[in-house]
Amino acid sequence: MTEAGIQTMIFLLMGCTRTDVLSLVPTVLKMNASLADPSRDSLALAVTKNVIVVVLGFTVGYVNATFVYTFCKHQVFYTSPRYILFIHLVVNDMLQVYLSIALFLISYTLYKINVSFCCTLVLLALFTTENTPLNLACMAVECYIAICLPLHHVRICTVRRTLVLISLIWATSLLSILPDLFLTLATQPTAFFSTSIFCLRTTVFPHPLIILKRDVTYSVLLVIVWVTLFYSYFMILFTAKSASRDTRKARNTIFLHGFQLLLCMTTYAAPQLSKLLRFWFPRHSSHILFCAYIVVYILPRSISPIVYGLRDKTFRRHLLGHLLCRIK
Repeated sequence: MTEAGIQTMIFLLMGCTRTDVLSLVPTVLKMNASLADPSRDSLALAVTKNVIVVVLGFTVGYVNATFVYTFCKHQVFYTSPRYILFIHLVVNDMLQVYLSIALFLISYTLYKINVSFCCTLVLLALFTTENTPLNLACMAVECYIAICLPLHHVRICTVRRTLVLISLIWATSLLSILPDLFLTLATQPTAFFSTSIFCLRTTVFPHPLIILKRDVTYSVLLVIVWVTLFYSYFMILFTAKSASRDTRKARNTIFLHGFQLLLCMTTYAAPQLSKLLRFWFPRHSSHILFCAYIVVYILPRSISPIVYGLRDKTFRRHLLGHLLCRIK
């Protein structure tokens, strides 16, 4: 149960081939092994891990909710595409954290759940996962326009176009993920959706073509996002106003976008890296998978509001003002 619970998170979103998942089946089948098995968590350790995940989830949720509340209380943010994209990123990451924690807790308590319910959770988790790099690319483009095309920024970056852009982000994720559902509906019998399974992406969407489609789609999207980030960064770097403070701040912001994207990309490497570490340290496999889950799925989602929100003077001033009022 313990390793299976962690594996749900590590292999759910972007990570593992069918061969990798099948290689872990023997571990899952050891559910009835002796309690002396060192690879299993004791009851106290299992409770501790769940408490850690829940506490981290509430902490990330509280911080993100504070940023969302600050955004909603001050109309100055409503007219800025930059803040709208930022708050969309915060809400998206908050949803992803809650979904991953829900799946984590379900894997420890229920183990198997209904296929239809699992499918809904997996789809939502995949949508929010793909939205993050696309949102970062859009924020980088907005920085590029603000610095390199300042005279056209007000005309190009309007609130209406920002909302349309957010809709396109979700539409892109839908077009990337929904074929998995349609192919599964076409190839699996109706009875499959009334059964109970251990909730993984590869168990709810088992067709081998889905894996190939996923790898190609993610590769194309990541190339587009990285090209956008690099182009925006170097165009700002070589702009005629490179000595100005705003330009330096924009370059640093896009650099942070790239760092955030690198953290998002650890989702790809997590299954292979955790598999290698478990091969080297088989007696600590559940701890390795738990640490990988925290590092890959929880911590990156807590960086966005801290890095982007607190670095912005306007947002920081309103946030601190709100907190001081609450303290008084």
